[in-house]
Amino acid sequence: MHRSGLIELETVLAVARHGSFRAAAKQLGMSTSAVSSAVAGLETRLKARLFHRTTRSVALTEAGQRYVQRIGPAVAEIRGANEEINSQPEAPSGTLRINAPGDAVKMIFEPLLLEYLHRYPRMKLDIVSESRLIDIVADGFDAGIRLAEAVPQDMVAVPLSKDLRMVVVGSPAYFAEHGKPRTPDDLTGHAAIRMRLAHGGLYRWELERRGEALEIDLPPRLILSDLHTLRQAARAGIGLAFLSEWHIADDLASGRLVTVLDDWCPSFPGLRLYYPRHRYVPAGLKALVELIREKTIGHRAAR
Repeated sequence: MHRSGLIELETVLAVARHGSFRAAAKQLGMSTSAVSSAVAGLETRLKARLFHRTTRSVALTEAGQRYVQRIGPAVAEIRGANEEINSQPEAPSGTLRINAPGDAVKMIFEPLLLEYLHRYPRMKLDIVSESRLIDIVADGFDAGIRLAEAVPQDMVAVPLSKDLRMVVVGSPAYFAEHGKPRTPDDLTGHAAIRMRLAHGGLYRWELERRGEALEIDLPPRLILSDLHTLRQAARAGIGLAFLSEWHIADDLASGRLVTVLDDWCPSFPGLRLYYPRHRYVPAGLKALVELIREKTIGHRAAR
C-alpha cells in the first residue's frame, strides 16, 4: 500500500470502514498517531473536515461521506492495477476482502474458504460479516456474498450453494400440546418466534403455493436477532419459527424440529458470490471463482 502512493486515501477509507483510528491503524500496520496525522494532512489540503471526532467515536461528516463514495471505486481500481502488475497468476498473493452475512460464511467456510487458504498460502482473507446489503465497490470490498435475489443486476454472480428453502418448524412437544397447522390461516392460533432484521423490522414469513404468495406477519411471542438463539427457542417449544432448512438440517434429521406446511415452502435460488462486471478482477478473486467452479456447491455457470 505504501508503494502505491495512496497512503492518505487508503487511510481515510480504512477509518471510514472501521469507525476508529485505532482499528484502521491495526489493519494498515501503522501507528494510531500516523493514521491521525495522515487524515489531518488530507483534511488540511482539502480544506474540509472529513470526520467528526469525539473521545468515544469517529464518524464521517456529510462532506466525508461524499468524498469516500467518490474515491472508494477509484482507489480500488488503482489498487487492482498495482496487483495486476505485481501478481503471479500461478501463485496469487495479497488480501481478498469479502462482505457476507454470518450464516453464509458458516455455510461455505469449511468446504470452500479453508480449502482456498490451504491452496493459496500467499493469500489472506478479510471477511466482514453483516446482514445489511452494502455497496461493495464504495466500501472497498473485492466481492460480496448474498442470496441470488439480492445481488445487483450489474454484477457477475457465481453460484455458491444449491437452492435453499425456508420452512415453518416447531418441536414435537409444542405440536403435542398445540396441534399442527394445516393451512396458513391456522398459523394465527399459534405462538411465533420472529427474527428482527438489521434495519429494525421483523422478517415476515414468505409462503407460496401454485402461484399464490403470502406474507405472514404473526404477533410474536418472542423476538430475536440471531438465528442460533431462535433455533434454540424453537427446540425448547416456545413457538413456531421460520428457518432455513440448511441451518436446521441436524435438528430435522434427529426429529428435534418438525416441519409443517411443506407444500407452502418452495425452494429458491441460493447464495451467490458477486463482484463488479466491468472492473479488473484481482488474481486472488479469480482463483476463488475457479475453486468455486471446481466444487459441487458451485456447479452452475455465472450469469
